Amino acid sequence: MRIMGLDFGSKTVGVAMSDSLHMIAQPLEIIRRKEANKLRQTLARIEELAVEYEVEEIVLGLPLNMDDSEGERALLTREFEEKLARRTGLPVIMWDERLTTVEADHAMIEAGIRRENRKEYVDKIAAALILQSYLDNRSAKDGE
Repeated sequence: MRIMGLDFGSKTVGVAMSDSLHMIAQPLEIIRRKEANKLRQTLARIEELAVEYEVEEIVLGLPLNMDDSEGERALLTREFEEKLARRTGLPVIMWDERLTTVEADHAMIEAGIRRENRKEYVDKIAAALILQSYLDNRSAKDGE
């Protein structure tokens, strides 16, 4: 069984997947949609991946403001969480995603990925960073 990580954006969803031991998160793909409110195909693709990879839970990045408040983006993400849980029947864990996109950009710069190519990777790398943070936190709690 694996854990899926998602970075929900207005027109894309970055997808990452854990290994079966829940130790390492890897970027998987970016699901793109033409309109922000058109989610049916996005949810269907996530469901396909969940079945294919035998996913047991989903970690969804929650875009909190720096003062811990929730803005418009967080409210939209919570609405997506409800739809996702209904569609997949899986538990959806909300996880603080602050600064993951910035961190993903830094990782791509260090890897030498050219600026014009970074949009191809940023969402799935951000999803992997969200998932890895969750896995690390879970592992630390298990080790206590």
